[in-house]
Order: sequence, then structure tokens, then C-alpha cells
Amino acid sequence: MKKVLLLFLITCVLTSCSKSPEKFTNYYFDYFDTVTTVTGYADSKDSFDEVCGEIETMLKDYHQLYTIYNRYDGINNLYTVNTTDGAVEVDERIIDLLEYAKEVYAMTGGKTNVAMGSVLSIWHDHRTIGSNHPEKATLPPMERLVKAADHTDIEKIIIDRENSTVELADSEMSIDVGALAKGYATEMVAKWLEDNGYTGYILNVGGNVRTVGAKADGEKWTVGLENPDATGEDDAYIEYLSLAGETVVTSGSYQRYYIVDGKQYHHIIDPETLMPSENFRSVSVICDNSALGDALSTALFCMTYEDGMALVESLDGVEAMWLSNIGEVKYSNGFDKYRQ
Repeated sequence: MKKVLLLFLITCVLTSCSKSPEKFTNYYFDYFDTVTTVTGYADSKDSFDEVCGEIETMLKDYHQLYTIYNRYDGINNLYTVNTTDGAVEVDERIIDLLEYAKEVYAMTGGKTNVAMGSVLSIWHDHRTIGSNHPEKATLPPMERLVKAADHTDIEKIIIDRENSTVELADSEMSIDVGALAKGYATEMVAKWLEDNGYTGYILNVGGNVRTVGAKADGEKWTVGLENPDATGEDDAYIEYLSLAGETVVTSGSYQRYYIVDGKQYHHIIDPETLMPSENFRSVSVICDNSALGDALSTALFCMTYEDGMALVESLDGVEAMWLSNIGEVKYSNGFDKYRQ
């Protein structure tokens, strides 16, 4: 009888210990002007919420540091840098981002340039007015854009890591990290999860999707690439991907735009033409770093397909998909391995 009871207790303990993790999801609406979704596997809702608490704190910190639109008490952020003459002492995470931005600038031949703030702010103002008051929608005067483009030299962002300062050597320039900040913050959160032994998570920060490991059962995550011209649920996605540890980031012309004289003008501005790039409807990038994916999707959107393909093929572990304005889809050579 004692042996039977002991066996019963051992069986109960083993059954309890081998209980499969459950899947949970949380949503956040306050960071990077977008919706963040965190889905992951945990033994309980409490333990999942504890991890999400850390994630939310990180996203809040990165949002407040990288914004160019608001000041926060006790924080020298990029808004502070843009509105202050001389060197500004900043958090190390701002220096990390700007140093990475300079690497990305070189990699993309200047197509992703965080020093474009003087130009992008003009477009932002016109887009805001045009979105809120369609009857007042206008295009920025080209002569104004050209003049602003004289103040976009990334080398005039002076970084002093030893003293933890950033200075804009051109008083008429400004920083805009919109092509990089979401992806960079997403990647930092993912790295924190990996470094602390968490797996089985998928982050979606406004379309910057980063998987951390596979699902609890070992299956890869399924991620859909949005169809810009979808008419319903049946054609909502143009591709389904299988990912476990990778990120996918899409840049497109179909979400943030305004209309002038019946034509849409989106937010992705080509540094050469100073106008919204008309090369593609969307470009999606798969790689293992969400910051890189964010930067590359913007750069590829502003390149020809041939130049973009050459860049992708020169980089290890990077794949891309281009959707043309007439619905034609093209892929880099290794993209198929991620398609379902």
C-alpha cells in the first residue's frame, strides 16, 4: 500500500512538473505611436505579466529617449539634442543608437539617414495638416526642401562616448530616428529576453515583428505579410512566413499618407529626390536583427530593385521581398526557406 501511495505521489509530481506552458498575450498602446503586442509561453499568467512588466518598462524608456516630439522631466532625449545649442549629456542608449545609425548610413549608401530631420519635419507638418484638414492639403515647396537638405550631413552629429555627449555641429540640422528607433528598441527587448533565458516569445511593435525562439511545442511562429490591397480576410496576407529567432520588418506606402489633388503622398522620403519614393508598394526584410531590418526596409524602399538586390545579396543572413505598385512580387535568392 505504501509503495502504491508513493508511486501515486511521484506520478503527480512528475505530471505537475511537466505541465505544458500556456500561451498569453498583452497589448500596449503608448510607445512609438503604435500598438505593441507581446505573445509568449509561460507557466502562469502572473509569470508572463512579470516578464511583460520588464518589456513595457524598456519600451517606455526607449520611447522617451528616442522621441523628437516631446520633452520629459529629468531626461535629455533626442528632442533635447535637437533643441539645444552645444553638447548635450545623454543616456548611453542614445549614443548606442546614433553610432549604429552611422553604421547603417554607410551600409545603405545614405538611404537611411537619421540626419534627415530638417527635411522630414517639413513633410511631417504638411502631412499632419493634410490629414487633419484635407481641404488644406498641400505639398512642401521644393525650394524649401532643397534648402533643408543642405543640413543633413550625418557627420555633423558629433558623438563623444567618453563624455556621453551628443552635439549637432550644424545648428539648422535635426535628428529623426523614425526609420530605426522602433526596430532598435524591439531588438533590445528581444536581446534582454534571450540574455535572461526566456524563449517562446513573439514581439510585434507596430509591424516590427521579432521572434525569440520557437513556440513551446517547438513549432515555428507563423507571421503573415500584409496585403496592401486586401478586400477581406481571404486575401489579407500575401505571404506566410515560418520564423524562430528571426525578425521581419515591412516598409510600405499604404498606411501613413495624405492626399493632395487626388494623389497619395506617403512618409518614406527618398534622400535624393526629397519626395516620397515611388519604387514599390512595400518591401519586407527578414534577418536576425530588428534594428537592421527596420533600417534596410526603409533603404530598399528607396532603391531600385537591382540596387536593393545587390545590397541584400552582399549581407549575410538577410532576405527581402519587394511588392511593386502593380502587384508584382520579387524575392531575394534565399527568401523561399522562410515561406510556408
